[in-house]
Amino acid sequence: MNATTLIDDGLLAGNVGMLLGRLGCTPSTISDCLPSSNALIAAAGTFALGYTLWEQARFRWFRRTKKTGKPLPGPARVTPFLGGIVEMVKDPYAFWERQRLYSFPGMSWNSICGIFTIFVTDAALSRYVFSHNSEDSLLLCLHPNAEWILGKTNIAFMSGPQHKALRKSFLALFTRKALGLYVLKQDAIIRQNFDEWMSMSGPLEVRPLIRDLNAFTSQMVFVGPYLDDPQERDQFSAAYRAMTDGFLTFPLLLPGTGVWKGRQGRKFVVKVLTKAAARSKVRMAAGKEPECLLDFWTKQILSDMKDAADAGAEPPFYHEDRKIAETVMDFLFASQDASTASLVWTITLMAEHPEILARVRDEQERLRPDLDAPVTGDVLNEMSFTRQVVKEILRYRPPAPMVPQRAQAPFKLTDTYTAPKGTLIIPSLVSACLQGYSDPEKFDPDRFSPERQEDIKFAPNFLVFGHGPHYCVGKEYAINHLTVFLALLSTSLDFNRIRSTISDEIKYLPTLYPGDSVFNLRWRGKK
Repeated sequence: MNATTLIDDGLLAGNVGMLLGRLGCTPSTISDCLPSSNALIAAAGTFALGYTLWEQARFRWFRRTKKTGKPLPGPARVTPFLGGIVEMVKDPYAFWERQRLYSFPGMSWNSICGIFTIFVTDAALSRYVFSHNSEDSLLLCLHPNAEWILGKTNIAFMSGPQHKALRKSFLALFTRKALGLYVLKQDAIIRQNFDEWMSMSGPLEVRPLIRDLNAFTSQMVFVGPYLDDPQERDQFSAAYRAMTDGFLTFPLLLPGTGVWKGRQGRKFVVKVLTKAAARSKVRMAAGKEPECLLDFWTKQILSDMKDAADAGAEPPFYHEDRKIAETVMDFLFASQDASTASLVWTITLMAEHPEILARVRDEQERLRPDLDAPVTGDVLNEMSFTRQVVKEILRYRPPAPMVPQRAQAPFKLTDTYTAPKGTLIIPSLVSACLQGYSDPEKFDPDRFSPERQEDIKFAPNFLVFGHGPHYCVGKEYAINHLTVFLALLSTSLDFNRIRSTISDEIKYLPTLYPGDSVFNLRWRGKK
């Protein structure tokens, strides 16, 4: 009997009984074949017990060191299946601080959703981890939603020669000339946002305001001239916001979920940036002066294409408009959460340390006699104390607390320990920034003064911008943005923090923020 006969004679006729009869089945024989609920529960319990014993034995083996067999520091036992994920979600800061204290400096173990995890708190070992990035060593392991929202071709997931070639092409984006242009745009946008803030009444939670300031700054600096359609620019901002919000939602890709909205947002952002890349190429080919980061890059790409043509070679893989768009999107995204967190910490720490703020103001008034004049790149470079403060803000409160990596093969961490394939290896940037420095848990910008020179003595421990193949190429841009913000904040506004019971807490969102950041703001002097 074939399937067509069964369907024709049974299902399509609606005679299920006839169909079962042809198969030799009756209701009683079917029920006899199904396991009872007690049997199912017993089987599930046996499986759970077996998996638990296997998982715990596996973890005990994984955490053993060579020679002595001594286990790595960490929890004596972990919750089966879940590991430490429940604790981590309930109070991320407390979870990771407890993990740091298992071994500082050094490394410790834990389990995250059943994945064996090594937490690295030694700065030198973190640099060693960051220096590896390949298909046969370590690859970045970002947020569970990252691949869905950012796309599989995101630069964060790249390694090898193509990644190296792409990063080399970025050199033209952060020259002194380019950074000087960006500073003027940063200045204008920050002043514009201060005007908007001061039109609002009452104490303000500044985190969302700073998020919007930072997002708009990135858009204008990176692609500003090409977001010249107001309606499209508003849609672009909304799509970009959906992308960032998607990282704060449960990892589920279904229509209507935050992840789905984030992915749709990415598609719109790339569509707009693809058109912008084509327009920028036309302008740069015509010999026009660059007006944004995209222009500097397309100018470099056109030069790379000419060099390849002269050599009879294929153009660089990143020359296509869509690839340019995807990469600029990566810049936009990379500049968002970390910089927003650092900007929030800037106003918060200045409110908490008025003596430091007073010294910043003194320097600004000395270097900028006309406070209404735009800050230039040349003046910015003279702000020695202001830049010390910015660097200390980054060290004291690194915006990105850690950068997870996934072992693609057994990975030797020390002479006595090799992490198994599949291990999640997490270098702690917070821990690195606490090593070496005098009184490291104190906010002290003078540590970076010419007299103390802790920025030189302990430079290898300042891992705020990473290290190795994925070292942040936009470091100087980010530092300049913070410096311009602090310079203008100190001379434009008076502010005091409205403290609450959670003000001293630290939030993971997923970058680090103060528990709250509510301020009374007023113009400094007459406006």
